Amino acid sequence: QVQLVESGGGLVQPGGSLRLSCAASGAIFNSYTMAWYRQAPGKQREVVATITSGGATGYVDSVKDRFIISRDNAKNTMYLQMNSLKPEDTAVYYCKLQQLLSSYWGQGTQVTVSS
Repeated sequence: QVQLVESGGGLVQPGGSLRLSCAASGAIFNSYTMAWYRQAPGKQREVVATITSGGATGYVDSVKDRFIISRDNAKNTMYLQMNSLKPEDTAVYYCKLQQLLSSYWGQGTQVTVSS
């Protein structure tokens, strides 16, 4: 059974940084594309960043040059380094593991950017 557990969220001031982690178990981690999504109150969940099994990355325009997605296959863990945070980055952040026919989600971690 695949399980994903996010951590690292919290309250940060505008311009600050946070590093989110997503620990995976129950799957051959390095075989699959992983992604970070976020959902702000009253809005649809949106993809923030993706990383393939080979390490290719992609970002939504609003976080390019501020966020960095990475993965450590030896630790079965994916990361999201978030820099220069803005109030509009406030959301619950979720990690996702995409298999061929199934996808799995973590429970989410709250990120609040406020002074």
